[in-house]
Amino acid sequence: MDAKEFYIQAGDARLHAKLGLPSGHEAVCPLVIIVHGYTGDMEEPHIAGLSQALTENGFAALRVEMYGHGQSEGAFRDHTILKWITELLDVIDYARGLGFVSDLYLCGHSQGGLTVMLAAALKADVIKALIPLSPAVSIRDDALAGHIFGTVFDPEHVPDELVFSDGRVLGGNHIRVSQMLPVEEAVQRYRRPVLIVHGDCDESVPYSCAVNLQKQYADCELKTVRDANHCFDDHLGELFDAVVGFLKKQA
Repeated sequence: MDAKEFYIQAGDARLHAKLGLPSGHEAVCPLVIIVHGYTGDMEEPHIAGLSQALTENGFAALRVEMYGHGQSEGAFRDHTILKWITELLDVIDYARGLGFVSDLYLCGHSQGGLTVMLAAALKADVIKALIPLSPAVSIRDDALAGHIFGTVFDPEHVPDELVFSDGRVLGGNHIRVSQMLPVEEAVQRYRRPVLIVHGDCDESVPYSCAVNLQKQYADCELKTVRDANHCFDDHLGELFDAVVGFLKKQA
């Protein structure tokens, strides 16, 4: 798959992006914006492979690396989900300005899945359908409970930074923002079709999170990938088939 590589200005940062178009691309086609997760990037197998599967089935795919990740601007330490949301709103506006786009869809993995849930609620009038993959809605509850990504802290006195076992440093503002995320409000606001894809052996985000979300959305399908982990390793074909099949039903 050939993809155009460029940067999108989103707020004060330039975000690294790749746009893949379907073979035999005509004047108009639907576009899917794909967002990676925490510590991730656009070249992970479940992100890059999904992009290819989409373009092979008539969809354009816009992969974007968010603030502090991949080749985008910003320090990892300083990223927050709020920054990702506001940046994604700019990415959506960019995509809407592309002359060939008919319908627009949002898809995100893990922290990116949570981000697209919140952004879709803010742009509910322009996002035709939403696809969270292993959405990390547990981030808010973990931040309130005083443990996140395997590190423990005092939730009432959030430190200026957290240092993780892999050497990464995350600013305390990520925690503060996460504690205040309006997840339920976003779910209630978005009433268009939703597909959640989640592995029942996810080691990072409990599968029960997806089960609960499916019950809360007005129009939601849950695709359970049996024996799949957080990134769907060894089950990528099932992930791609679920997303492509869902999107074809929306046409």
